[in-house]
Amino acid sequence: MEHLGILAHSAEGAALCFRAFCHEGFRELGPDDHPDVTLDLIALARSMPAWAAGDHDAVRAILAESVRRLAAAGATFFACPDNTAHMALERLRDDLALPALHIAQVVAGRAARDGRRRVGVLGTRYTMDGPVYPRELAAHGIEAVVPDAADRARVHEIIFAELVNGVVTEESRREYVRIIERLAGRGCDAVALVCTEIPLLVTPEVSPLPTLDSTRLLARAAFETAAGRAPLPSWRGGPAVTA
Repeated sequence: MEHLGILAHSAEGAALCFRAFCHEGFRELGPDDHPDVTLDLIALARSMPAWAAGDHDAVRAILAESVRRLAAAGATFFACPDNTAHMALERLRDDLALPALHIAQVVAGRAARDGRRRVGVLGTRYTMDGPVYPRELAAHGIEAVVPDAADRARVHEIIFAELVNGVVTEESRREYVRIIERLAGRGCDAVALVCTEIPLLVTPEVSPLPTLDSTRLLARAAFETAAGRAPLPSWRGGPAVTA
């Protein structure tokens, strides 16, 4: 089996991905069993000023340091359970210390297999306003739809004021459900939860639309790779190219 490195950027989403990966092992391999996994996290506070300034190169330098530490720990590939971080990871091509799964490719691939045609996208404002998900969904003939400006601001606010700090409230859950209902009214046939903390707030049971849970989809793809059921990835940075 391969050794997974989890490149963490925020604690809550990375912890959920770590647990989901291990649980895949428990189900598939037996009690207490899973492929080797190492998680590396440089505090999000180190990166937030650069995000606010739009300095993706500075963020990428921090993330690349985590990748080097994962390689030194013996990981043979990595997965980053942070959708926004992929905007920084795409800044330079082929220079990361390990190959990686690209979270947007994993989510878009699942949307295509499910036959989706118009997918709502919920994440940080950086992700919702950015090019990654429109590009990867379009590669499968799927339209990406984001909430209106006021709702995008509310989604972003809840992520950084609450979710990344482990705060989950019923009021915020109702807000997300309201926003997803509006996406359904615009013809979306699924919603992509592409901030890895959002699945802590919005579960399939409460969502008005079928969910694409980026955290658990990435964990599943990482398990399939680590268990030798899927080939090692080749992406080492730069814009992803969907086959």
